[in-house]
Amino acid sequence: MTKSPHPPSRLCALLTLLALLSLPACNRESLGDVTGSIGGSATALPTDEAALRRYAEDWSQRYDRNPKDKATAMTYAKALHALDQNAQAVAVMQGLAITYPEDMKVLAAYGKALADAGKLQQAAEILEKAHTPERPDWSVLSTQGSIADQLGDHEGARGYYEAALKIRPNEPTVLSNVGLSYALAKNLPRAEETLRLAAAQPTADRRVRQNLALVLALQGKFQEAEDLSRRDLSPEDAAQNVAAIRQMISQSDTWREIQAGATRKRSAAR
Repeated sequence: MTKSPHPPSRLCALLTLLALLSLPACNRESLGDVTGSIGGSATALPTDEAALRRYAEDWSQRYDRNPKDKATAMTYAKALHALDQNAQAVAVMQGLAITYPEDMKVLAAYGKALADAGKLQQAAEILEKAHTPERPDWSVLSTQGSIADQLGDHEGARGYYEAALKIRPNEPTVLSNVGLSYALAKNLPRAEETLRLAAAQPTADRRVRQNLALVLALQGKFQEAEDLSRRDLSPEDAAQNVAAIRQMISQSDTWREIQAGATRKRSAAR
């Protein structure tokens, strides 16, 4: 069986939200990835880790030959990000941004790379220059919302998401970010509702479904979360992720309080 470049059993990616919600988990840096990250070539990255490393090495050699080529640099940075080499991806995009300081696509990719590396304030500053009010970019708006969420400004974040959805109605990655924003604000029923809408979109991908599974598990809907996770993960990985979330919740007074609040909200809505 091939392995994802981000193995599902590695809980940092899946449990980033838990860290933001005051549970002991991994660092905050990867939440920015819900937007789809750096961009670059439309070619899909290899899903096998060994193949991805070969792919990155190939693009590294192309980049060394011509570091000022935009498509090459952006594809190489995308591959580096997929390998969790975010600092190196930032360095690649920083060099490209110096060469093309007014190219909005380059600035957008640079800002997203900074966000993926956890350099949130710097990312926010760069992304402000990556589009204009006259020609807004929905993916940049979504990333700006993700950054605002990580900085604790959930209301401001949803303003960015609303603007993105006006340009790209029912875009599942944006709806997924909205759902995570509600989760970060500790409104789990609204998070679940929004993520279900995101997952129902025809173009919804694995990340969207795993975000929904995470929010289901956070509400104690463990079996439903595991069943949903099995659409994209092996049964073993799905069970392992849900078991880890269950254990963290059981050890957290904060989450017991949040779950109780979510139950009260559901009861009031009936």
